Amino acid sequence: MTVSRPWVRIDNPAKGIGMDLRFTKMQGCGNDFIVVDDLDKEWDFDEEAIQLLCDRHFGIGADGLILVRRASDPEADYFMLYHNADGSLAEMCGNGVRVFAKHLSDTGRIEGDTLAVQTLGGIKRIEVVRDSSGAFSLARVDMGAPVLAAPEIPTTLPGDPVVDAAVATALGDAVVTCVSMGNPHAIVWVDDVDVAPVTTLGPLVEVASVFPRKTNVEFAEVTSAARIRLRVWERGVGETLACGTGACATLVAAALTGRTGRRATIELPGGDLDIEWTADGRVLMTGPAETVFEGVWTIPDEQ
Repeated sequence: MTVSRPWVRIDNPAKGIGMDLRFTKMQGCGNDFIVVDDLDKEWDFDEEAIQLLCDRHFGIGADGLILVRRASDPEADYFMLYHNADGSLAEMCGNGVRVFAKHLSDTGRIEGDTLAVQTLGGIKRIEVVRDSSGAFSLARVDMGAPVLAAPEIPTTLPGDPVVDAAVATALGDAVVTCVSMGNPHAIVWVDDVDVAPVTTLGPLVEVASVFPRKTNVEFAEVTSAARIRLRVWERGVGETLACGTGACATLVAAALTGRTGRRATIELPGGDLDIEWTADGRVLMTGPAETVFEGVWTIPDEQ
C-alpha cells in the first residue's frame, strides 16, 4: 500500500514516518475504537491516515479513532476528540464516550466514580458503575437534552419537532423522525429490523440534501412499550454493531410518537443499552465498555 505521508507531528512536521503509535483497541456493544493518548497534542492525523488505521484489512480496524486530550473547558476533566472511520470529525459518540470513561478509569486518571468529558457536542457527565471488586463494569452517561428544533439538528425538513417527514431518495421516500443528541439522527420505523434496508436506504438518507451535515440513520422496530430493536447506518462509517447516540435518539423519537414510554432497552446487534428520557428532559444512557487489546503501530515509510 502506498502511504503518501499522512502522518504528521504537530510539534515537528518532519517527524511522523517510521514512528511508533501506541494505542488501545476498545469496544462498546461491538462499536469498536482505536484509542490514542494524546495529552500533549503530538498527533495530527489527516483523513487518509485515519482511514488506513481504521481499515479492517490493511490497518488496525475500527469504527473510529478517539484521541484523549486535556480539556480546554475548566468544567471538564478531559477532552474526547472523535473521528469517524472515513476521517471526518464527529460531534459525539455515545459508545465512544463510555469507552473513553473506561480508559480513564483503567489508567487511574480519575478520582472517584464521576467525571466530565468535553466533546465537540458539549460536556458529558459520566458515572462509573463498578463491580464487587471495584473494577469498571458500566458507564451511565448524562447525554443532555435532545435537540428537536429542525435548524439545530440540522435539517431543512418541516416540523417542530420533525416527525414522520418524507425524505426523497432514489429508492423512494423514507419517512423519518429527526433528533440530535449532539449529532444528527433520522429514525425510520420498520416492522422487521432484520430485513430493513439498512445498507441500501441508509447511505441515501445519510447524504440527502435535507441534512446539511449529513445524518446517522436508525432503523427501529418497537417490540413492546419498553423494548426496541435497532440497526444503525452511521454517518461516515456504515452499518455498525451499535450506536449510543442513535439509541438515545431512537428512544426520544419513540416516546415523542407514543410508541414507547420514556425508558426502554435498546437491543442492538452488539448488545443492549438502557436509555431513559427523564422527567427533567435529559437522556441517560447506561451500557458496557471493554478493552480488546493494546498494541503499537509502526508508521510505515513512504513508498
